[in-house]
Amino acid sequence: MTSAAVYARVSSAGQKKDRTIGSQTAALRAHAARLHCDLPEEWIFEDEGHSGATLVRPGLERLRDLVAQAAVDVVLCYAPDRLARKFAYQALLIEEFARVGTRVEFVKGPRGDSPEDQLLIQFQGMFAEYEKAQLMERYRRGKAYRARAGSVNVLGGAPFGYRYRRKTPECGATYEIVESEAAIVAELFRRYTDDGASIAGLTRWLTATGTPTRTGKRRWDRSVVWGMLRNPAYAGTAVFGKTKIVHESAGLNRRARLEGRTTPRAVKAVEQPRQEWIAIPVPAIISRVTFERAAQRLEDNKKFAARNSKVPSLLQGLAACAVCGYGYYRTSTRTTNKKIYYYRCLGSDDYRYEGGRICANKPVRADYLDAVVWDHITGLLADPSLIRAEIDQRLEHARTSDPATREQGRLRLALAGADTAITRMIEAYQEQLITIDELRSRMPGLRARQANLRSQLDALQTQLADREAYLKLADDLEGFLAQLHHNAVTADVEEQQRVLRLLVKDVLIGPEKITIRHRIPLREPGPATRHRDPHTDTESDTAGDRGPSYLLRWGRDW
Repeated sequence: MTSAAVYARVSSAGQKKDRTIGSQTAALRAHAARLHCDLPEEWIFEDEGHSGATLVRPGLERLRDLVAQAAVDVVLCYAPDRLARKFAYQALLIEEFARVGTRVEFVKGPRGDSPEDQLLIQFQGMFAEYEKAQLMERYRRGKAYRARAGSVNVLGGAPFGYRYRRKTPECGATYEIVESEAAIVAELFRRYTDDGASIAGLTRWLTATGTPTRTGKRRWDRSVVWGMLRNPAYAGTAVFGKTKIVHESAGLNRRARLEGRTTPRAVKAVEQPRQEWIAIPVPAIISRVTFERAAQRLEDNKKFAARNSKVPSLLQGLAACAVCGYGYYRTSTRTTNKKIYYYRCLGSDDYRYEGGRICANKPVRADYLDAVVWDHITGLLADPSLIRAEIDQRLEHARTSDPATREQGRLRLALAGADTAITRMIEAYQEQLITIDELRSRMPGLRARQANLRSQLDALQTQLADREAYLKLADDLEGFLAQLHHNAVTADVEEQQRVLRLLVKDVLIGPEKITIRHRIPLREPGPATRHRDPHTDTESDTAGDRGPSYLLRWGRDW
């Protein structure tokens, strides 16, 4: 039976909310049933709220991975513009699928393989791309024209201190000052410019007054206050076009990556050059002079902030909390005769979270922790045989149980099946079971599948041969690491950071232990360390009492 996979897509948030993708999937299921195709449930791929102008879509990525395994005979899609909105992307995907013997069939489109049908598919792809570009350009130019005409409705909502009045048949949209909120905004700028209040102090003041934010929250964040101080609308000039949307994946912080979260859409906003901003007059709450004074102080903060003159630390960007997943930042305290630095968990700060701290992990003395980690790394460099043993073990693992080796065996079986199918087709023609026209129509697909499988086998064999050559790169490993260990003794903090990032993935700080996760696993753990090697990254637990007894934390009961 012919195996089939299904792909459906909707792009707008409204379509995602209304679940209109369900109608596409239902039509594709019915079409697969009419063709008597075998459609496994896990081979139904959907992308909700993803633009067809990009190939970075979760469902499409999984479909391409499946087809690359040469396991699908046909991919069913509702229409060419559901596969992609750009003709070049449609052609790329169809050709990519055809190389492994998988054809693409559309419910609303040509269903044959004749040159005329292929030409019609290309025309539909070009029309879909043109329609998308035309709509986006009309939308952009229309909003830009209305912004230059002073229309507020291109801005959508209103910031704190204003109320957005929607347009009516009699007049356009406007900003209306909310007197109670406007008084708070004026006081906010006065405290920042005249009294020298900090952004953190302003945040605490706003939270203490119980004033809700624009979104209804009772707790104010410093980023919200910082954004208000930069908003020129309060001085009488709102701005349109400060950002634009680009088709790139938005970044995720460490906590989101550990939780396995993904971005809903592969787009992000980037700031536009200031000369491209369009000013729109709105009612002013503060004077232009007050806003410029606040802007000057914000600019001075960038130059004279303490963080710009801090001493670099060894574990900068590498330390994270093993309990909550948040990163560690460096802070300091001053005694009677010296300044002491600590690494502190972001989750242990009360002021950052509405319900108070979410992590009880204590701070760590920066100088003690840096010494422990650096001593551990220099000890690793002192014994290059550990690294050589790991390289040898990885190469042996690659030869026996590597996915490339398993893939090679699977491709050989698939190639044998393709050869058998070609032989049977020729025998069927010789026995007059099929006509010459049927042979000519079926043979090109089988030949293409056979040629593709052979090219994949050649590529894998080249890859495995490259791994053998990798041994030559490790011939002088002992000499290289010996020189690196010698230089590490006299290295400054910047050089130590470079070495550390080559060998250490991250340092997880927990209540009872410090975990150093290496990029190259250890093979001979000492009595005070242990390791595991789940995905070629060893987790090496360095106990606090290893070597000299360091007091890493406040208190001695850990």
